[in-house]
Amino acid sequence: MRLTAWVALAIILVDQVLKYWVVHVLELDRVRAIDVLPPWLNLRMAWNQGVNFGLMSSEQDFMRWLLIGVAVAVCLWVWIWLARSGAGRMARISGGLLIGGAIGNVIDRIYYGAVADFLNMSLPNWQNPYSFNVADIAIFAAAIGLIFAPADNKVDKTRDEPRNSR
Repeated sequence: MRLTAWVALAIILVDQVLKYWVVHVLELDRVRAIDVLPPWLNLRMAWNQGVNFGLMSSEQDFMRWLLIGVAVAVCLWVWIWLARSGAGRMARISGGLLIGGAIGNVIDRIYYGAVADFLNMSLPNWQNPYSFNVADIAIFAAAIGLIFAPADNKVDKTRDEPRNSR
């Protein structure tokens, strides 16, 4: 479980440092847009009160705290599942990505009241209307990793490494 914890902590740290830099140093919440490598990569501030693409968005505090509760419950479930299942390295890394991303967005909901989304990728002649953040990338990568993680890899829980099958 050490690997999962380290991956989660790394994602939380990178996510929160970048969000702090974008919101408080670059003042993107005031400026609203900064072109970095147009049209491919831009900074576009968006405060997301819902989940992906603003779904379940609401001005109500109830929804904010419900989403926080759901995220924390999912993180706890994933942590317990990984600890009990003997999941392999890929699943443990993916679990760390998911937990780190979810907690990064929970911190935003607590601190700002909404998730700070700022990364925007578009194409020539097409402007993507949505922004995302590092936590969102981690959650997406975790979902893919958990889908493709081998199911039968046993883990030596004392060493936090996969055992050789004989």
